[in-house]
Amino acid sequence: MASHGTTVESEHAKRPNTRRAFGTVKKLVMAYGSFSVAVLAVVIALSVMGREVTSFMWGRAGGMFASAVVAYWLTVIASRGARWAYLRVRVIAVVVPIAIVAVDSIPGALPLWFVVLQIAGALALAPTAFIVNRPELRAAFPKAR
Repeated sequence: MASHGTTVESEHAKRPNTRRAFGTVKKLVMAYGSFSVAVLAVVIALSVMGREVTSFMWGRAGGMFASAVVAYWLTVIASRGARWAYLRVRVIAVVVPIAIVAVDSIPGALPLWFVVLQIAGALALAPTAFIVNRPELRAAFPKAR
């Protein structure tokens, strides 16, 4: 098995079902990333135009973008057989959409356009949780003995 720092492709990555699953996950994470870019771009544009942009909006937009970059990076590494990356993708896929919806549900904290774009991103990422937690994909990353 590959060590923590390497991305040597393991046997599981050669399986057609595993390749397809990770291909789908990559696309979903890219869709999530596209929404994160859209949110950040609007926040930047509003700021440049002199409109009010709160530090909370900056933090949420930047955090969403950073999480998309990290999620994609981990997905690529997991698709090459790294169990440690796969475990992190499983956590991100479940926690991030829930966290986005929970925070965006705070009444009056964020403008409607912001909430809509972030929730759209969360909805794009949510199916990933079901894919990476399927028994056949979990079986492709057995615990080290």
